[in-house]
Amino acid sequence: MIKTHTMRNILLLIFAFSVLGTSLNAQLMDGKKVFTKADTLRGTLGPERDWFDVTFYNLQLKVEPDKKYISGYNDIQFEVLRPNKVMQIDLFENMQVDSIVFDGKKLDFKREYNAVFIDMPKKKLKKGTKKNLRFHYSGNPIVAKKAPWDGGFVWQKDKNDKDWIGVACQGLGASCWYPNKDHQSDEPDSVLFSVAVPSELMFVGNGNLVDKKKEEGDYMRYDWFVSYPINNYNVSVNIGDYTHIDEHFVHEGDTLDIDYYVLKDNREKAIEHFGKDMDRMMKCFTKHLGKYPFWDDGFALVETPYLGMEHQSAIAYGNEYKPGYAGNTRFTSGLEFDYIVIHEAGHEWWGNNLTSFDIADMWIHEGFCTYSEAIFVECTEGYEKAIGYINDKKPWIGNEEAIIGPYGVNEEGSGDMYSKGSLFLNTLRHTIGNDEVWWDIILGLNVDYRHSIVTTEDIIEYINTKSGMKLDKLFDQYLRYPSLPKLEFKKKAKGKKHTILSYRWLSDVEGFDLPMKYKDAKGEWQKIMPTN
Repeated sequence: MIKTHTMRNILLLIFAFSVLGTSLNAQLMDGKKVFTKADTLRGTLGPERDWFDVTFYNLQLKVEPDKKYISGYNDIQFEVLRPNKVMQIDLFENMQVDSIVFDGKKLDFKREYNAVFIDMPKKKLKKGTKKNLRFHYSGNPIVAKKAPWDGGFVWQKDKNDKDWIGVACQGLGASCWYPNKDHQSDEPDSVLFSVAVPSELMFVGNGNLVDKKKEEGDYMRYDWFVSYPINNYNVSVNIGDYTHIDEHFVHEGDTLDIDYYVLKDNREKAIEHFGKDMDRMMKCFTKHLGKYPFWDDGFALVETPYLGMEHQSAIAYGNEYKPGYAGNTRFTSGLEFDYIVIHEAGHEWWGNNLTSFDIADMWIHEGFCTYSEAIFVECTEGYEKAIGYINDKKPWIGNEEAIIGPYGVNEEGSGDMYSKGSLFLNTLRHTIGNDEVWWDIILGLNVDYRHSIVTTEDIIEYINTKSGMKLDKLFDQYLRYPSLPKLEFKKKAKGKKHTILSYRWLSDVEGFDLPMKYKDAKGEWQKIMPTN
């Protein structure tokens, strides 16, 4: 927004890298949200959670589609950081805890909201040792009403009336369907995920299929192994009448397995559709974001009965082989690429490789990933198209709530983290004003923080260091406040040939100092450095 005393005489200020816009769908809560103890138990690493570090999950399940029922156990391997009497493991209260076993003995526990507090034998917990706890459970998990915008299981039938099942639980939490330490900061180093399903169906998980065997009752068990750290919500369930398509991507002599698991009737359609963008997307993201971060586990797209989700190495795909967003290319600035493929693949770097400690900082996932769509456009269509793509996102910005949410209560910030986050990153690019430095920052974040947990402060410090600039106040204004800074300026004639230009930023952050450009009377670009 530009504020001026004489609008008719406004200078031509080109906000090619500003963050402006109005809201189409943002909603503002009446007053402040009141958080409960349940929110704190979920969103904070309290004394029952911070004493152990999860290193491995061995999740063994049976899925019964006719009953919408799951049962089994999770072996939770953990390292003792310091001995403690109580362990908090999270599992939604509608799910049944059948038993909890440690060192061959059943342990007592109590439940509070969606947390399970387990009485641990403290004397057996030595600092630095690795232990294993087996958590047996069962029940009918929450059913998602509109995945992926809400969380839970999706139980559907394909057009041949065969079961087609998935799960999406980002935000809601993976503890809606399996017991785990459900805080984004603690990722297991690896996961073995074994699921038994009716023999006519296939189960597809994350990572690599390592075993397949018949079980009694006409069931087939599939074992999938993830060899890298993984977010809890990325562990995925995909069950259907799938066929497997095997492709490859070669980088510097090394071959990445690319797999598509699609409903059998869609095999030929999938081969043609995915082939349009996959190679050029991988080349672009490899150049600017670094080598695919889960190389040994492969890259996969799995057809799902919901739109999509960034499940690590097994991306949920439900865009029905259409261009744009569910066929709407207005969402992709008229370009014909498949939005779900490009966006969710971007999350393999932003969110899965580099993960925010608290979901209040989810802008790190969504802002950078939305900006990666523009990176893909710049790779394939050029710089001007990419700038247009970024600026076309302005109508989706509400500017009513801060992008960064409240910490410690499992609460995300505003949905502006997508479009406004992308525009803000474009603002940073042009504020730094050196593309060599900018692309070194984008690549360096994924290389230097490979498989790491980060905070907003980490990102700010990294970009400040790489750019040699002090950009804290830009981050604060655009991420911690909903309102946009306003450039106020006026002109005052001085004699017949001269004009005095006065200007300043009106902002929430004191000392805000974003540089701007304008065209003078000769049509030449001039740079100004407004402050408060």
